[in-house]
This record gives sequence, C-alpha cells and structure tokens, in this order.
Amino acid sequence: MRRPTAAVVAAPLAVTAAPAGCSSSAPTSTSDSVKVTGAEGKEPTVHIPAHKPGSALVTKTLVKGHGQKLTATDSYLANFDVYLWRGKTSKLLFSSFSSNPEVLPVTMGLTGLQKALMGQRAGSRVLAVLPPKYGYGPQGNSQIGVKPNDTLVWVVDLLHVFQPNASASGQHVSDGGGSLPAVSAGTGGQPQVSIPKSAPPSKLVVKTLIKGNGPPVKARQSVVVRYSGLIWRTGKVFNTNWPSASQPNIPPSAFTLGQLIPAWNTGLVGIPVGSRVMLVVPPSEGYGKNGNSQAGIKGTDTLVFVLDILATH
Repeated sequence: MRRPTAAVVAAPLAVTAAPAGCSSSAPTSTSDSVKVTGAEGKEPTVHIPAHKPGSALVTKTLVKGHGQKLTATDSYLANFDVYLWRGKTSKLLFSSFSSNPEVLPVTMGLTGLQKALMGQRAGSRVLAVLPPKYGYGPQGNSQIGVKPNDTLVWVVDLLHVFQPNASASGQHVSDGGGSLPAVSAGTGGQPQVSIPKSAPPSKLVVKTLIKGNGPPVKARQSVVVRYSGLIWRTGKVFNTNWPSASQPNIPPSAFTLGQLIPAWNTGLVGIPVGSRVMLVVPPSEGYGKNGNSQAGIKGTDTLVFVLDILATH
C-alpha cells in the first residue's frame, strides 16, 4: 500500500513485457541486428542500429532460464527495458531496472509479446523486437508516445512465474478470531474476513495465519502479494487484488518495502515467503490523521489487511 493512496494496483505504461522463444520470419531483417550485452540480472546495454527497422517479429532467448514455465493463464515478475525505434533513431522509453520490478499477466497487451512469452521459463533474459502490427497497431499509444509506425524493442529478465491460483502455501497456524478478525477460506481463494464488533487494538498487530517455508522478507525488498484490505469500522473491503468475475486475470502485485504505509514497511519484515499474514493497522501505521477519502478511510479508522506473500526480489 503506497501512501497516501489506497489504489495500489497500477499497470506500468499500460503495456506488457517478457517476450520468449527464438524466431524471426526474416533472418536478414534490420531488426535482427539489435544487440544486447551486459551481465545477467543487471540492466542490459542495448544497441539498436541507425537504420529503419524491419517488419518481422524477432524474439531471441539471450539467457535460458530453468525455472517454472509460463502458460497463457500465468502472470510473471520481471525487470525490463522498453525502447522506441522510429525510423533511424531510438530511445529508452521505460526501464524497471532503475525503479522496481513489475508483475504482469501473460495475456495482457501486445500480440507479439504474448506469442513470444509462451513456454519461456523463469530465469530467462529475452529480446523481442515488435513491429507495429505486433505492438499497438495503427492506433499507436499516445499516452506513452508510441506512434502508429513505431517499433518497440523489449529486453526482459523473467524473475518469477505465478499461476492464477497462487496463494500462501505453508503450514496453517491460526484463523485469527477472539479480539482479532477471523479469517477463513483455503489457500486457493480469496480469504474471507469477519471483523468483531469490539473496539480495535490501539497498536499494530502482525498475526501469521499460514507460515511459509521460504526466505524471510527483508527491509526494502520488493514483495509480490495477494491481499485484501478492510476498514474495521465498516467491515467492508476497500481494496483487493484477488481475481474476481469482473477481473479473472488480475495479477498479484509487487511493492517495495520502504515506499508503503508504515504497517507494511515494518510488519512484513521477517515473515517467510509462502506465508499468509494479517495486519491490524491503527491510523498512525496506516494513512494517518488525514485518512483516504477516496477509499472511504477516515483519519480515525483502523484497517485490516490479509496478505499472501508469494515472492521477494
């Protein structure tokens, strides 16, 4: 939860990343001459020739991963660079290497990337050169400065793969309850949270419900989570990123500790990956005395979050 907003799910650039495979319908195409250098895991150096791009979709596996394989229904955590190639010039459009990795669904966005993604494994680095018909097509994308005739060049480090039902996977230790909210549901679906009629605690409560077997979360790491956020006063959900009938393919979210509300920044540190944890958050550990009117949160409201920690980076 980034402070001060409660709307925490944002798609980077309204586009998707992580091409895969190794194909080109025109081996001598100018697009084939794009070169990528640099150490695995570090931001790559990309050389795009000062010539007009070709019309073929080009994908190359630069580093072959050995992790979980991507399917059409999965989402993935990735670092990526996106370059705009226009005529004889090119420029960097966006880089997550200089900010934070992003989680994206395989089926979101560009047709060329969706074709390239299929079958790629976590740990791979992939180059994809997308001519317009495999990118934004004749409409382009004015929001990010892509014109109808522009080619896009992606270099993607595929970090983790998540199936649609990815959730906490450790040992069940508690359902909460008593003076705390009670949490029900199996690990394959959105938790159901029942908030008691009593007054909320005055201090931050961190309650492990399912204890994972992964490494503990460290301060300032990026964490990938499924979560639901509720207001104690109303008992209602004000934000969630679990799949629903209206959003069946919504991916989990990646956040960086240190950039969120205080309860998340401190309360998740030390919790093993694979865990489900409940945070009961007093105002001082949440949105403060100003609250968040857009989400219906008053300055006196205590919040309840139930989070499944899927991965860290």
